[in-house]
Amino acid sequence: MHAILANDYGGPEVMSWTELPDPVLRPGEALVRLRVAGVNFMDTGVRRMPLPGWSVPIVLGVEGVGEITALGEGVDNLAVGDRVAWYDTITDETAAAVMMQGLTANHFITETYAIQPGDAAVVHAAAGGVGLLLTQMIKARGGTVIGIVSRAEKASIATEAGADHVLVGSGGGFEDRVKQLTQGRGADVVYDGGGPATFQSSQRALRRHGVHAYYGVLMGNPTLTPMELPSSILLSYPAVADHVPTREALVRRTAEVFDFVVSGRVTPRIGGRYALAEASQAHRDIESRRTAGKLLLLP
Repeated sequence: MHAILANDYGGPEVMSWTELPDPVLRPGEALVRLRVAGVNFMDTGVRRMPLPGWSVPIVLGVEGVGEITALGEGVDNLAVGDRVAWYDTITDETAAAVMMQGLTANHFITETYAIQPGDAAVVHAAAGGVGLLLTQMIKARGGTVIGIVSRAEKASIATEAGADHVLVGSGGGFEDRVKQLTQGRGADVVYDGGGPATFQSSQRALRRHGVHAYYGVLMGNPTLTPMELPSSILLSYPAVADHVPTREALVRRTAEVFDFVVSGRVTPRIGGRYALAEASQAHRDIESRRTAGKLLLLP
């Protein structure tokens, strides 16, 4: 088999299209022939630096869709030929586009902060893979979305996804505008993947007891003390692993995500397709902030 391997930490140049031994199935495992893989900022993070649970050499990639070709001992709830998806009405590309980022967005609107009708939510990187899905899910639950995009040309993409207001900027300084758009009250929740550059402004844009969902850890982490938190806000680092800690939770939450898609309330945007061997270019493009939507790798 072939894989995208990083033998050292660094930029996309450390990635290589590498032939590896075919996997040997252990009990409880299934072998899947990949059809489509998704590209995530998490992939770029584990490529650039040591992170808990990851060390070089690394086979990059945390999501994909394919077909089961073999089963290990003790697997009785799957069959050879099964497609690794929950609804056959969903295409491979759609399933790959919403799997990890869809679960992330589902985590954000339910357990991190349960969006209710009328809630005002600030969505950073609103034209990105997570941002577009998150915007659509918030709207489906009756919320108002204030989207933030890094480039003016991305504003229309966020608007098409349902954002009620779109601000353009790549750093802080947006809190006054958010306060104006919420009649001085502040947002109920800010979904912040912007890193240290947006950290303080995200907190200042919140109402009293609002929720700052900070998932920009791959961009860096600010330092603060509890006394520095304004307006008695709640600070969360929502890790998707805590959203789906068991198989039962994974099945239930994945079904919720695909229900959004099947019902037409969420439509993923495919921002680019690359041959799997060209994964390093996909990494360059996603890190450039010039892409919009989900990037896919095709074997």
